[in-house]
Amino acid sequence: MTLDEELHVFYERNGFGEVIGERPRTVRVYTGCMLVPMPNIETRRRFLKYHDLHHLITGYSVGRIGEGEVSAWELGTGSAFVSPTLGLMNLIALSTGLVLDRRRMWRAFCRGCTSSNLYPSERRSDVDSGKWPDIAVLRTALLDVRRRKISMWRAAEFGVYSVAAMIVHAAIAIPAVIARFVSDIMLGYSVFEAVKPRRRADLY
Repeated sequence: MTLDEELHVFYERNGFGEVIGERPRTVRVYTGCMLVPMPNIETRRRFLKYHDLHHLITGYSVGRIGEGEVSAWELGTGSAFVSPTLGLMNLIALSTGLVLDRRRMWRAFCRGCTSSNLYPSERRSDVDSGKWPDIAVLRTALLDVRRRKISMWRAAEFGVYSVAAMIVHAAIAIPAVIARFVSDIMLGYSVFEAVKPRRRADLY
């Protein structure tokens, strides 16, 4: 299958709709145990197709841990240096991944350090012009293309990302928890029901 055909299958399998890159005006973002609605900004829409291709290239899922892994991988490839907004979005997903399985986030980051992403404009143009016929060829071109040991500087970089991710996490999650608690109380739930975590089946 072509890249577009594989994306269509990916979107249908995960219930994202049939049009490549299409999403609503707001998007629910993983923040710990919660899905918090956030604006679907232009930067996200512009890069979404290539982010989704990263899922297919790396094999990481669209669950909470999988989104954290692909974000850690993207940070390892240098996504934050392509666009600070991309880096911020990566930090939001990374924060959830760190809470759930920090070792997997570290492994994904290390894998990203030896790989390349699709975010630079010339690579996005290459994708759109059909340079890579399918996912297998694209995976060979991007994954593990730089064989080298992870330096202490890159390990320190991951530490900085981790601290920043948890700060972002707190800035988003705390107001969201308060808002949910207040809205549940106003809807007639008991205090116990309002504070009880929602059970989710999309961990992976």
